[in-house]
Amino acid sequence: MVEESGPKGKEEGQSAAQSTFTLNRRTLLQSTLVGSAILGGVGLATPVARQVQSDEKGSGDSNNRSAGFPPSGITEYGRKVTLGNGEVRTFTSETPSGEPRYHGVEFDHTALEGLPSETEISEVNDPVETDKYRFSGQAATIHFKQSLQFFVPFPDAAGTPFTFLGLNWNPDGHFGGKGAWEKPHFDIHFHTRDPATVDNVEGPQLPPYDIKTADGIETNFDFAQLPEGYARSPPPVADERYITDMGEHVAPNDAPELPSGPDDRGDPTSFSNTLIQGFIGDTEGSQLAFVEPMLTREFLSDFRGSKTYDVPQPAEYPHEQQHPHEYSVRDIPSQNKTVVAIQSFKHVSD
Repeated sequence: MVEESGPKGKEEGQSAAQSTFTLNRRTLLQSTLVGSAILGGVGLATPVARQVQSDEKGSGDSNNRSAGFPPSGITEYGRKVTLGNGEVRTFTSETPSGEPRYHGVEFDHTALEGLPSETEISEVNDPVETDKYRFSGQAATIHFKQSLQFFVPFPDAAGTPFTFLGLNWNPDGHFGGKGAWEKPHFDIHFHTRDPATVDNVEGPQLPPYDIKTADGIETNFDFAQLPEGYARSPPPVADERYITDMGEHVAPNDAPELPSGPDDRGDPTSFSNTLIQGFIGDTEGSQLAFVEPMLTREFLSDFRGSKTYDVPQPAEYPHEQQHPHEYSVRDIPSQNKTVVAIQSFKHVSD
């Protein structure tokens, strides 16, 4: 029997906040269900090449070499939020001709220090003063554990569908993968849906496109949009697939922290940098809706240099704009910052 990911029942204290910002933007590879468990099942050792290159400047980008990173002159910054002992801010880089280059988030090095503990987050009980749209974020119960979350808009890039950053600090990790992710880490969601839609997602629960029947679960999940090498969580934890303020998460089959057999536990000591992707939908079906580098605090704090990783692609896309094919992590010692960005945007029709 597959182990459940966490306590049953809905998360508490998750009333939808009203957005205090307006975004300036334009309003089949089916993996087997025996694959990796997002919320508590079994992982297969199917390799997916996610790290594609590493260099000091990042992706051989001439703009990086001449102007640092993010590239000056074509980068617009979003608002700052307070995290730990420092600040975090979003940015978008776009060429003068309107081609998207990056959506990213900058962490001050000091933002990785002085982070609140699970106890400190759980003791915050004034929802008016803990709004995920505000600079100080919101204390919330996500994945059954305490999290500090922020919704921060990206400056507009008309060529992509990406709208805002959903950033979560999880001081005690969170449930899933049979314990694989119970390690202090950040969930860095690059969302394509508008904040109000994401804000209205409630969970943990069965996704609206899954239907329980006497014979099991019928689904309107769009497997053509499932990225290559990824799998949904197995039926025994289907009631926990849909997560508050996020949606359904799918994980790569080859994530080293996931269990390798039905009787195995996840190995959080092997968890450092895993790319999750996710879905939001309704009774008619699901849509690929976010790209989520999931990075441990230890990984970000110790990171040096620059590395670029693959973003596996689906057979079909939920939009007709440009989609990222890579994400990168960069340490910028001259600015005392660490940057996580999605990049290498390509037209989905290419």
